[in-house]
Amino acid sequence: MKVLPFTIPVSHDRTIIVQTEDMPYFYTYLHRHKEIQLTWIQEGEGTLVAGMNMHLFRAGEIYLFGANMPHVFKSDPEYFEVDSKKKIRTITVFFNPTDKLSALFDLPEMKNVQAFLEENNCGFKVPHQLFSDISGRLLGLLNSDGIDQLMQFLQLLKTLSSMKNLEPLTVNSLPRSINDNEGMRVASIYNYIIQNYSKALTLEEVAEQAYMTPHAFCRYFKKHTRYTLVGFLNKVRINEACKLLMSGSHNGIAAIAYSCGFNSITNFNRVFKSITGKSPRNYKEQF
Repeated sequence: MKVLPFTIPVSHDRTIIVQTEDMPYFYTYLHRHKEIQLTWIQEGEGTLVAGMNMHLFRAGEIYLFGANMPHVFKSDPEYFEVDSKKKIRTITVFFNPTDKLSALFDLPEMKNVQAFLEENNCGFKVPHQLFSDISGRLLGLLNSDGIDQLMQFLQLLKTLSSMKNLEPLTVNSLPRSINDNEGMRVASIYNYIIQNYSKALTLEEVAEQAYMTPHAFCRYFKKHTRYTLVGFLNKVRINEACKLLMSGSHNGIAAIAYSCGFNSITNFNRVFKSITGKSPRNYKEQF
């Protein structure tokens, strides 16, 4: 993983970008772009990395990402197997209120929409009860063009801005002032941890990936992620454990603990409860 900045291909005759994806797995790099993004997961499941937080995602969910918000949909490992029959399908809308659409968003009538997007710049998942409405409007955008598409877009913004009490996808997001070089460096560290969470990772090993001394790495990582290395590694491991508990594809809680990189079931139970607020057994029973 070497690239964090990402450029959305923009047609010269369109201000709203609507695209579909039908591929074996999701784009694999943590990335960001200046456009706001609204994505409907029609098919696929895995882990959503949003800022420095992680969420499980599945088909039938819709997510919004604020401008310049680092994110990636991380497909489950079985999507990358040679004989995998799995695939992902999405519909995504990209729009930039500060570019070609700036005149529209500067209108007094758009004041509430502007306020909504600024308030929710850390992203959110569309509530289940509004899924049918939003997904229908995304299909309308996909199947229209010209002024009809613009009208569909305005209706979509109206529906979105009516939502209340949304839970942000991330609070501890990367600083928005981070430059591209720093972004690539953080992304490289981040990806290394995600790919190797099941091993007994040491501070020295991860620091070496960043070409830093352990002491310098600790200060750098905390500054740019607001996590300690242990805190972030535990979050990655517990996220993977939650997926295994929900899937039922495991041989018991102890097996999950060891497969996710914990060397003690006692430590696993303690960390799991501190992050999720539940014991592994209660989490499994609830979901």
